Amino acid sequence: MRDTVQAEVTMSFVVSQDLSFRIPVELAYDSEDPYAVEITFNLPGDAPVTWAFARELLLDGLSRPTGEGDVHITPVPGGSTSDVFIRLQVGGERALFRVGAAPLVAFLDRTDRLVPFGAERDAVDPVGDLDAVLNRILAHDRYAG
Repeated sequence: MRDTVQAEVTMSFVVSQDLSFRIPVELAYDSEDPYAVEITFNLPGDAPVTWAFARELLLDGLSRPTGEGDVHITPVPGGSTSDVFIRLQVGGERALFRVGAAPLVAFLDRTDRLVPFGAERDAVDPVGDLDAVLNRILAHDRYAG
């Protein structure tokens, strides 16, 4: 059974230390892909941009710097855990976003109620998917020949 969790939050797109823009961002989670979350950025004048990455990365980034590669999440320095930075990178291009931790915690809590952390493997049914594929192949072979 496919279930989803969605939330809308406001993030600050940090251009420089003195300049940032508030933008609406959509968070999404789908139980059919239990390891991942998606963040869709709705930048004015541009098509929406969606990033998918590990749900656990988002959870870990609330309390400590985490991420290797294109996505890095870290609490804002200074001892406060009220905000986090999310840095996205493609090649040499980087974008930095600042968001309150509270809406992320609420979103992750809702995903955890749907598929508990650590139980993602149980939520995936590779045997059921394989059975469906094999049945389609066998049905096609029976009618093709």
